[in-house]
Amino acid sequence: MRVAVTDACIFIDLIELDMITSFFQLDLELHTTVAVINELYPEQQQILEACESVGKLHIHNLHEDDFQEMGKIAFPRGLSQEDRSVLYLAQKLGGVMVISSDKLVRDFAGKLNLPYHGIFWIWDQLVTAGLIPKPEALDILQMMPKINSMYQGTLMKKEIEKRVKSLNS
Repeated sequence: MRVAVTDACIFIDLIELDMITSFFQLDLELHTTVAVINELYPEQQQILEACESVGKLHIHNLHEDDFQEMGKIAFPRGLSQEDRSVLYLAQKLGGVMVISSDKLVRDFAGKLNLPYHGIFWIWDQLVTAGLIPKPEALDILQMMPKINSMYQGTLMKKEIEKRVKSLNS
């Protein structure tokens, strides 16, 4: 089982795209921080707290010594404290995977030599594992630009189109 640390934006997208239940069925040991949970709306928090209560998600409460260690890392200015907590936790857990939709988070994860993935990797994993049927997978791809303007960019549209073609072939 692979271990991964997730940020708020990935949880938001998974909830909005109705992929959260399938996501927690992947063969992943998932972790996040209290700071990330606090970024979410109460109804989103409830979903993740339910996952925590059945052992599908581990929520870490960082302590003063953790924040002191985080202070030693030369994070880019654009990273929020919440994003920094995700990267720190991934390092603390032994260099585990970071899952984020945020390019700055993924880029810095790479600089820290942490493996990283985003929403398309999750989608690919769910399709490959048969956790989402083809019609639903297509619907999700069509919904992406509607729920998050980030998916309206040229590169994102190409990623979506590539996956639509692969499903239709």
